[in-house]
This record gives sequence, C-alpha cells and structure tokens, in this order.
Amino acid sequence: MVLALLAGFTWGIAAYISSGNIDTSERLAPTTFPVGQVEYLSELVAADGPLFFAELGTPVGSRSIVVDHTGDDPANGWRVYWAYPADRSADCTVAQVVGTRDFTDCEGRTISVESLQPPLDGVRPVVIDATMLEIDLRGSNG
Repeated sequence: MVLALLAGFTWGIAAYISSGNIDTSERLAPTTFPVGQVEYLSELVAADGPLFFAELGTPVGSRSIVVDHTGDDPANGWRVYWAYPADRSADCTVAQVVGTRDFTDCEGRTISVESLQPPLDGVRPVVIDATMLEIDLRGSNG
C-alpha cells in the first residue's frame, strides 16, 4: 500500500513537471555560462588558441564548446562552435592541438577552428558592459 502511494505521488509530480508549468532551474540547467573578462580572454586566445570547454552543461545535456576570438577589440569578434567538425556528426568530437587554432577530429584530420560546427540554435557569445563574456545557452537544443 505504501509503495503504491509513493509510486502515485511520484507519477503525479512527474506529470505536473512535464506539463510545462514549471520553469527549468538555473541550478540544474543554467541558461548562461560566464567565461570571464574579455581583455584577458582575448589575450589568452591570441597566445594559445581558442578556449575549449569540455562537457559544458546546457539546458538539454552536456556539450563541448569552443570559444574563439579574432580582431583587435576585446569586446568584439567572439564566436562559439560545437566541438565537432561541421562536416561530421556530433559523435566526432575534436581535441585541440595545444597552443594553436587547430583541432584533430575523430578521423585524425587536422582542421581549423573555422571548420567546427557553429551553433545553429541560438547559442551565442554575449559581451556584457564591454568587459565580461558569457555564453548564452538558451537556444541549445542539442
């Protein structure tokens, strides 16, 4: 009897949550990822290549992303890529060639950062007050 009540209660909570009336918790699925100060980060990218964030939590699960910067203005020129080649599936993850703008994919090919898959779902870099960089993950759908 107790197990039946517990199962019914659990089912009721799950049904309520899945009804769309509950917002996603920022603690469980953050909608933004703070990266840091744009001046420092742009210098870091210029010296060592793009920033690689493995298994970043998004509203739909874990994804690895690459954050790149080009140009002389630290507040502009930021791009985000998924960490797999644009001409392959998400299963073909890449590894960064240390200290460069290049990556090695699952087939052993060396590719440039521009050959990675750009997010087509609204994931984007956001510069706040021309000083802080964060990644907006709200568009992430996998």
